[in-house]
Amino acid sequence: MSRFLGEQYQSLEAYTPGEQPRDMQYIKLNTNESPYPPAPSVVSAVPEDEVGLLRLYSDPTAKALKEKLAGLYSVGPENIFLSNGSDEVLNFAFLAFGGKGAVFPNITYGFYEVFGDLYHISYEKIPLKEDFSVDYRDYCGQNRLVVLANPNAPTGMSIPVSQIEEIVRTNPETVVLIDEAYVDFGGETCLPLIQKYDNLLVTRTYSKSRCLAGGRLGYAFASPALIADLEKIKFSTNPYNINRLTLRLGEATVDAEPYYQEKCAEIQKTRAWTAEQLTALGFEVLPSRANFLFARSPKIDGGQLYQELKQRGILVRHFTNPRICQFNRITIGTPDQMEALLAAITQILNEINERRSFCI
Repeated sequence: MSRFLGEQYQSLEAYTPGEQPRDMQYIKLNTNESPYPPAPSVVSAVPEDEVGLLRLYSDPTAKALKEKLAGLYSVGPENIFLSNGSDEVLNFAFLAFGGKGAVFPNITYGFYEVFGDLYHISYEKIPLKEDFSVDYRDYCGQNRLVVLANPNAPTGMSIPVSQIEEIVRTNPETVVLIDEAYVDFGGETCLPLIQKYDNLLVTRTYSKSRCLAGGRLGYAFASPALIADLEKIKFSTNPYNINRLTLRLGEATVDAEPYYQEKCAEIQKTRAWTAEQLTALGFEVLPSRANFLFARSPKIDGGQLYQELKQRGILVRHFTNPRICQFNRITIGTPDQMEALLAAITQILNEINERRSFCI
């Protein structure tokens, strides 16, 4: 760090993204990207003349994409905010609505804590229950910004909409943010509740179920007043936050909705099969409604398994938090990729058994 960095930021611990090594060809099961490409119609959605128009700024209102999303989700364009990845929505939400403080689980998406520190927001991290689930009662009547990923990450577990509604209802003077990055993989959306509650903000992303992580496109649903607040922050920082090509790809993605529903169903099927296979190998696998599994084995240390898999060209995500350090988060890939993962795990466990037998 330089001597010029403001004192208030010198102790900031930045978010650590999933590793992206380039030293060899890996099976990447560590960053919850889709294993499938965008729909063919999306791949061909950017004509040559649009590339030529990159000399011009993009539409800061993103009118065309908002209208398409409004039609898909049966809301008004005034209920939609578009962003450079859903992380930007989260960033703006902490900045705009965190004045009274914030509260979120102690095991969840790491960026919540980073944004709290960045804006010097007082926050509380509430422990998950013994089974790693969220107790919705912990978030009722908090009178501060409530932030919940549903399904949660890295556990993949979710809570029902009825419980989310109780959280929203009992915090009428503050915003409740529900991060639905993984909802398309079997979760239950609380989107309809924005018509009933003016303090609910629901965030989504194109990075997971819409196979567009590299496009950096996120969006949010809320009452028109909350959306206007986010627009004010955007137009005060970067009004052209989404580039022309990504906007076009986002529109084409809406038009190809059946393709993405099919891929989400495939991922759910592969997830169920993978969970069964891991359980048969002795793993504890948390019930997931996301495009990943969170699993641990009594036969091998979580960090060791992560390293052994990496040496074999397979990346999973390992966390050092003491409560979850025996777990690894495993993104659901194609069936072939998951077969390769399971073959590698079986080999690793067999080698451990052989070494133990030799020592005896």
